[in-house]
Parts: sequence; structure tokens; C-alpha cells
Amino acid sequence: MTTQPSTSLDTFDNPNPERDYTIRIETPEFTCLCPVTGQPDFAEIEIEYVPDRLCLELKALKLYFWSYRDRGAFHEAVTNQILSDLVAAVSPRFMRLNADFNVRGGVYTRVVAEHRAEGWVAAEAVVLP
Repeated sequence: MTTQPSTSLDTFDNPNPERDYTIRIETPEFTCLCPVTGQPDFAEIEIEYVPDRLCLELKALKLYFWSYRDRGAFHEAVTNQILSDLVAAVSPRFMRLNADFNVRGGVYTRVVAEHRAEGWVAAEAVVLP
């Protein structure tokens, strides 16, 4: 294969850094391994973030997620590690990561982790009639 998994996260300049706006990314085919049994775990990862100066480049993000395919990780640990790596790459104003893991042994797991830049305050939500 010409493409390989990678732990690098590429970025690009935010085209509108003067404005708060939300970027939502869905990855329905995330996989890693259960660190106890070695069995595959499947999850849908949703990222929501308000960029500051940088944005995530999507192909690099795809290859980054691929790098977890053969790694053992507890759901809580992998969710928080991904959030930490993404925050380190783009230093967003806000980022939320939802990890919905498929059923295993009759149990579903959803892990939600957030980052908020110091001093950043979300705009008040607008509700239209």
C-alpha cells in the first residue's frame, strides 16, 4: 500500500481566525484493540471544535486514527489520548470528543472529553423561532 498509518497530525491556517465557528468531524469506523482480550473494538468518533489559528487536515487525521488499529487501549484512555493529541496539534479555543464504542459483552460505552482554552467563553446560543 502506498498509504500507511501515521501519528503525525498536519494542520493548516484557519481561514477566518477572527470568528468563532464550529467544525464537526465524524469518523464512523475507528478501531483499536481491547487491551485485555486483544479483540477489536469499534467506535464512532465525533469531534467538535472551535479553531483558533489552526485547523486539522483531514487526511492526516484519517491516517492518525488508522494508527490505533493495532494498539490496545481502554476506551477512557484512548478517548483522552486522542483529545490531548488533537489539542496539542491545533490549540483550539474549544474541543469536544465523543467516542461511542459498539457493544461488547452487552455493554455500550460512550466517553466524552472536552478542552476549553483558558479565557475562552462560548457565545450565547441563538434560538430562532
